[in-house]
Amino acid sequence: MNTRYLNVVDVEATCWEGPNPPGQPNEIIEIGLCVLDTHTRERVSKHSILVRPEHSTVSEFCTRLTTLTPEQVATGLTFAEACAMLRTEFHADSRPWASWGDYDRKQFLAQCEGTGVRYPFGSRHTNAKLPFSTARDTKRRYGMAGALRLAGLPLEGTHHRGGDDAWNIAALIADMLAKDAWTG
Repeated sequence: MNTRYLNVVDVEATCWEGPNPPGQPNEIIEIGLCVLDTHTRERVSKHSILVRPEHSTVSEFCTRLTTLTPEQVATGLTFAEACAMLRTEFHADSRPWASWGDYDRKQFLAQCEGTGVRYPFGSRHTNAKLPFSTARDTKRRYGMAGALRLAGLPLEGTHHRGGDDAWNIAALIADMLAKDAWTG
């Protein structure tokens, strides 16, 4: 397993202000990915992969939250193509990966199971919230923006855009690596 590079992943999915409309599951519409060199603690690349939803629509609420419009995601890859890209271009099936919380991992598992698409990741996943809280000796689980404030790091880009959030989460992980607090 390649442990020098860590894929930091953040997904955005179709969402609604209230309950999901009948027959519309949450589907990934953006996969944000930042490759972090764990030896140098440098964020070496940032990616935003748009994914075309097949069974749901981008609501006005979702657009307000993510800035992604139905027209933008309509130009995206299929979920199967995006998962294949994760494996071929980012070595997702052999490289460890991290996300802020467990939502991203669970969304991939559910969507892969529901569509028959091969799960793109290997088994080594770290919920980055946990080492962040452990390093601060607290049970509180901070959201990404709150964690950045607490760590004294800037929030770069647009919150709730996958590529920008992955970039910011990678900054938090690099900060934990510098303080010998990363357990991923």
